[in-house]
Amino acid sequence: MRVFVTGASGFIGSALVTDLLEAGHEVVGLARSDESAEVVTAAGAEVLRGSVEDLTVLRTGAAESAGVIHLAFDHDLSQHDAAARAELGAIKAFGDVLAGSGRPLVVASGGPIGGEHDTRPPSTSPRVAGANAALALAERGVRSSLVRLSPTVHDRAACPMVTALARIAREKGVSGYVEQGSTRWPSVHRKDAARLFRLALEKAPEGSVLHAVAEEGVEIRKIAEVVGRQLDLPVASVASADAVDHFGFLGRLLGLDLPASSQVTRSLLDWNPTGPGLLADLEHAEYLKS
Repeated sequence: MRVFVTGASGFIGSALVTDLLEAGHEVVGLARSDESAEVVTAAGAEVLRGSVEDLTVLRTGAAESAGVIHLAFDHDLSQHDAAARAELGAIKAFGDVLAGSGRPLVVASGGPIGGEHDTRPPSTSPRVAGANAALALAERGVRSSLVRLSPTVHDRAACPMVTALARIAREKGVSGYVEQGSTRWPSVHRKDAARLFRLALEKAPEGSVLHAVAEEGVEIRKIAEVVGRQLDLPVASVASADAVDHFGFLGRLLGLDLPASSQVTRSLLDWNPTGPGLLADLEHAEYLKS
């Protein structure tokens, strides 16, 4: 299958390109910069130059492919609303091309994961409009599916969320957690997440909501303890009232208990995560020390 991938040079996207190629698919990766284009080319995929705001380019990529996987999203919090609008526009553009074709469109979803039987994303998700638009395309003859990503996607080389926690720990001189630190976040290894996107492309039924969850919930305190050991910093509780001042935007999230299951997803697609767990990866994470 010829597959058009946005975000092909990113943390998950680069693993996905490799997974798709190894499975025998052809890949065309969207690249907005020379650096991104080099990453996509080095992986063995074709390059289509443009950004998620270039709707003509997106329509061309979709029209010339048998399926689309949409991962690209600007995670700069100061541009979050604009990024969400761009994502919605991209999904609508893909829908215009794929409508009535039965071809697959797989879209990455951010924000709280919610229940696995929920047919719509949680209303608190800032990207809910794009997620809903993707699922609605099932009614227009698109085999669309949504992959809800764990907040901690990781491997030994990186984990964006933990990198942020480590940066804060260096700045504050302490690796912190909120209150008792008993709140839990789901996690998934980068390669397992990539494989799930490929399986969704190949065989997810239209309108599927899938969970990229390998570990249902890792305690935030345990994450803070590993970060503290890696950085040789003390580990301490931060009161809820001080969480935003200490952690910034993460302070609103660290106190939330967000366990999530992927049993339905595993059964539906025969997806069996095999990568190491988050804490095991963090014990060998040299990037935390740099």
